[in-house]
Amino acid sequence: MRVFTIGFTKSSAEGFFGRLQNAGVKKVLDVRLNNVSQLAGFAKKEDLRYFLKAIGGIDYAHEPRLAPTQEMLDAYKKAGGDWSDYEKRFLALMAERRVEQTVPRSVLEGACLLCSEDKPTQCHRRLVVEYLQQKWGGIEVAHL
Repeated sequence: MRVFTIGFTKSSAEGFFGRLQNAGVKKVLDVRLNNVSQLAGFAKKEDLRYFLKAIGGIDYAHEPRLAPTQEMLDAYKKAGGDWSDYEKRFLALMAERRVEQTVPRSVLEGACLLCSEDKPTQCHRRLVVEYLQQKWGGIEVAHL
């Protein structure tokens, strides 16, 4: 199974949609907790759904089971929390939610996990695919 990841910050719309099209992405799986913020620009939920379909014929779905909690996000972002603490808490949340059992593999097949961070190194989208890779095996990951 091949799974992609992408972030939209520090990217123009042209670069963002171009990377998705060039990779052959068929579905964007939004794993953000907050996907309606004005700060999201072209990546605001309903705008993104429209642009994906109109520009690239790409489907859109939101999967909040793969997002952090608001408390977790605030502790890391707003309170200046440590990444390693956030990572441990988020992975524990994935285990508690049993996402490997509650999110069907078919949801991720050929999908691109979307979050806001421009790089996957300190983003939960990377943690999601690595967690599922460990649980399911057979996942090839490409960070766009």
